[in-house]
Amino acid sequence: MKKDRVTKRCLFAFIRRYLLISLSAILPAAGIAQQPAAILSIFRIYSSHTSFPDTGRSNGHLYNKVLYDAPTHYMDSSVLIIVPKMAAIGKKVNLICWFHGWNNNIDSAVVRYQLAAQFAAARLNAVLVLAETAKDAPDSYGGRLENPGVFKELVADVLEKLKEEKICKKRSKPGNILLAGHSGAYRVMANILKNGGLPVKETILFDALYADTEKFMNWIKESPRHRFIDIYTDHGGTDEETRNMMTSLAKEPLAYATVEETSLTRALLKNDRLLFIHSPRAHNDIINNPDNFLLFLQNSPVFSHH
Repeated sequence: MKKDRVTKRCLFAFIRRYLLISLSAILPAAGIAQQPAAILSIFRIYSSHTSFPDTGRSNGHLYNKVLYDAPTHYMDSSVLIIVPKMAAIGKKVNLICWFHGWNNNIDSAVVRYQLAAQFAAARLNAVLVLAETAKDAPDSYGGRLENPGVFKELVADVLEKLKEEKICKKRSKPGNILLAGHSGAYRVMANILKNGGLPVKETILFDALYADTEKFMNWIKESPRHRFIDIYTDHGGTDEETRNMMTSLAKEPLAYATVEETSLTRALLKNDRLLFIHSPRAHNDIINNPDNFLLFLQNSPVFSHH
């Protein structure tokens, strides 16, 4: 066990160094002059309120006749916490929670899609949180995070770490929460909206509306202040379900806007509560090619900027 802990610490040190090297190359292009180490604090915790381990995958998961075993893919309870050093974190801690898609993990996703760099460039008074789900597996199952109240406990664990590091006050509580995710992340996000136990202000799906549409619809109808963005592609497999959702919204009726990515404006992002964006790009390009995660965060009325 001691050897395992040492190995994990060494791995995290390597990943943190890799992130900072990557950020040093990316951030100047985003107009950030400071060195990455002066921009972000990056922490890793292990929480018993993440997706796994969970009894639903105790024997692994069989997909296309390949077994994805539990020890490799369904035992990691890691959580990455990324904090801008210039952010004003006070009595309320605003959170942006990212969930990765199939065949990814939190460490690969934050680098591949330049999530930390885009988050830093957005200059938000918020904290970016990436909780591990199915690790490097073709699986949308959200494990324990699908269960009532578990997301609330995960947020409590994140705040406990922030208090320990003196980033927020001892009595700080969760502020505005945004859920964002790519591809297979739809399932854990939908269940957090239904069962998470904390109010979520905004949801962003990056080519991820495959199913559970009713849960997203119910959350939208709960409050006129709930904001929903869905960016979808022609070949990601979400086109039909996205159009079904627009049909359902029209029947309610609930007003929504549709736009081609090439015609997207900051005004649409700021002013339209329900926005569907059609992208001509590939499934894996819409997050950071171009930097749509940054664009959406910059123009969200939910967060203030530092």
